[in-house]
Amino acid sequence: MSILTAGVNDALRDAAPLPFWTDRGDHPASCSPLTGQITADLVIVGGGLTGLWAAISAREANPESSVVLLEAKSIAFGASGRNGGFISESLTHGIAHGLAMWPDEISTLLRMGRENLAEIAAFVATEGIDAGLRLCGKTAVAVRQHQVEQLRASVDLHRKFGEDALFLDGEQVRTDVNSPTYLAGMRVRTGSGLLDPAMLCWGLKRAALIRGVRIHEGTEVTGIKMSGAGVAIRTALGAVRARQVLLATNAYPPLLRRLRSWVLPIYDHVLVSEPLSATQLADIGWLENQGMTDSGNQFHYYRRTPDDRILWGGYDAVYYFGNKTDAAREQRDRSHQLLARQFFETFPQLRGLRFTHRWAGLIDSTSRFTPLIGTALDGRMAYSVGYTGLGVAASRFGARTALDLLAGRDTERTRLGLVRRKPIRFPSEPLRYPTVQFTRAALAREDRTGKRGLWLRTLDRFGVGFNS
Repeated sequence: MSILTAGVNDALRDAAPLPFWTDRGDHPASCSPLTGQITADLVIVGGGLTGLWAAISAREANPESSVVLLEAKSIAFGASGRNGGFISESLTHGIAHGLAMWPDEISTLLRMGRENLAEIAAFVATEGIDAGLRLCGKTAVAVRQHQVEQLRASVDLHRKFGEDALFLDGEQVRTDVNSPTYLAGMRVRTGSGLLDPAMLCWGLKRAALIRGVRIHEGTEVTGIKMSGAGVAIRTALGAVRARQVLLATNAYPPLLRRLRSWVLPIYDHVLVSEPLSATQLADIGWLENQGMTDSGNQFHYYRRTPDDRILWGGYDAVYYFGNKTDAAREQRDRSHQLLARQFFETFPQLRGLRFTHRWAGLIDSTSRFTPLIGTALDGRMAYSVGYTGLGVAASRFGARTALDLLAGRDTERTRLGLVRRKPIRFPSEPLRYPTVQFTRAALAREDRTGKRGLWLRTLDRFGVGFNS
């Protein structure tokens, strides 16, 4: 066993198999499960960010309406409380991808994304939600030579569309954040930031309750069907008759069968370290405390927490045959060991640091890496899913767009090509799994060589999102 491997095993030995953000004693009391039969104007299924924003927006638009939110586990249980705490204005998985997919709408999409992020920041401030929101931007780093020129081009593109972006050579980026693996960097000070995702969810829960939303946690929805002029929603211990329903279930098994062909559930793995000492902080620098990411297809995202831990995630995204999403998939030793080894390769001065938490969260990916928003059941159901890892802010946009569709409103949001045109469907099993694995191998090969192979170029031509 190598010294690094032994160090990795030691660093992970006592890591709790729990999300860092929700492993705390000050989480809010749970709302009671639904029992018996009730009626409502709108039922929202899913208590993550999409569902919470939808509930708040629905009540603000019509304070007389009755809104019920049903969550199978607890608020912030799913991806909304398991992510890295990055927030971005992007609705298109980055400027380059948006320009490739919707060139005629890119200015509108950028403006709407910026407005959405500004409105989130204003709402958080007005409601007194202590989510630690800091719009501090991020730094993307090149760790292979071919990524250096890609970052130069990305800086130019960000500047063209109004972002405050700066190219950093190797010495400059290593002076900012000290890693021997960095060859160059792009510091973008606009358009994104950091927060505590669980605190955001719990703050939105409080805001929803204040506005009269009825929330039931521990309430799994087992079926939805049309009933008269509305819908009937079944749960384990109760039922709701409603005029309309909004699905906000992320990557979990959809209650609308057709969504299975559009949404791929992918497990993304995360580690959080113990707090760094003053000496370790001095060794690493990182004085602006911005979010960080490297530039590959298989990339890491990382950040400091308010108590000076490092959250380190990404890279080894895993799809399981048959869209499996059971809880046993949340702990994968091989993925967490890989992440830990890559952490110490990036920051060798931190060897000996231990990890306190390890977990996985579900990413709901579409083939074009952007949300899927639409209606079903003759307009009585709407859905917003498929954020592909950039849902912390985009979830609000998705929720409001889905409400527009339910209300039959013709708005700037509903007229977007991103909303009107659906992504390409994923193939069904047994073809889906090998296709995903083949594509992952092609992405890894491009990371190593800098050359985009025939398979990826073909996907690009069909509007699949691997050019982002």
